Amino acid sequence: MEHLVEHMRASHHSPHEPRCGVCGKHCRSLDALRDHLGFGASLPPKPACATAFAAKGCSLCLAVFPSSGSLRAHSPTCHHSRAPVPSRSMPRVPVGGVVALGCKMVGGGSDGTLDVCGRVCVIDENEAIVFENFVRPLLPVTHYRYETTGIRPEYLRDAPTVKMMQRQVEAILLNGEQPWKVRSSRGAARLLVGHGLEHDLDALGMDYPAYLKRDTAEYPPLMKTSGRLMSNSLRFLTQSCLGYDIQTGHQHPYEDCVAAMRLYKRMSSMRHGPPKNGGEDDACAAVAFPARRQRELERMSPEELLSMSKPDYHCWCLDD
Repeated sequence: MEHLVEHMRASHHSPHEPRCGVCGKHCRSLDALRDHLGFGASLPPKPACATAFAAKGCSLCLAVFPSSGSLRAHSPTCHHSRAPVPSRSMPRVPVGGVVALGCKMVGGGSDGTLDVCGRVCVIDENEAIVFENFVRPLLPVTHYRYETTGIRPEYLRDAPTVKMMQRQVEAILLNGEQPWKVRSSRGAARLLVGHGLEHDLDALGMDYPAYLKRDTAEYPPLMKTSGRLMSNSLRFLTQSCLGYDIQTGHQHPYEDCVAAMRLYKRMSSMRHGPPKNGGEDDACAAVAFPARRQRELERMSPEELLSMSKPDYHCWCLDD
């Protein structure tokens, strides 16, 4: 039992880490788990796990089922289809405490390489558009990037300014909460989901507390593990984890919002089972293992360590 106790003190496995459904091994990311199961490209697989997964494993959620029949019943619910972009509608009240944000950037500066926001979209947990509009940047636009954004000069000429969009998005996020109170207490403020949230918020001239953000670009299980953790693109994550393609042709920020929200719900369900309250999880401390908690573990007896059902020192708070 001593070696098990020492392992528990040293390993500090996070409930965020994906695990092999055959042998239970903790993997650092989904990429590492794919390598372990035999369909990655970096490392050789574990033969026994690869054989079992090839027969009864889902290539999207990486779960292993007791029979091929269970796998066939699961497949239609796991494989998402591309969400059709709805026609523009009037703003509506978001459902639940989680919203997703997406922006499309046009080019500013002398060479058009400076990203400035040209279009913004916010959706709720049910993938319904809460707010969507073109944005008139404060800087002159020198490259509209029409091939990917589909934005033309006339779309931005009479559009609301960035400052107006900032107030609209902040009102949705704060949900009636006072800005000063959000820093110290969650209250009624909503969780914000997205991919590369810092980039989008900077383009809108906004800030939002880290403990209320869920950024799929900085969530370790969704990142690359070749040498060091690096962000995967939203397009790659959508194809590999949800089973469909996005960002082809003219890109709408609605598609990015939907993909980020679906990734958030999938990763939450992998850790907690089916999400409660529309996918909202309990906010707590940072991803990093607190030194104080480590000292508490070191003072525990072997019996207390073994009685712990699972670690309680991690949460999905991706930006701390």
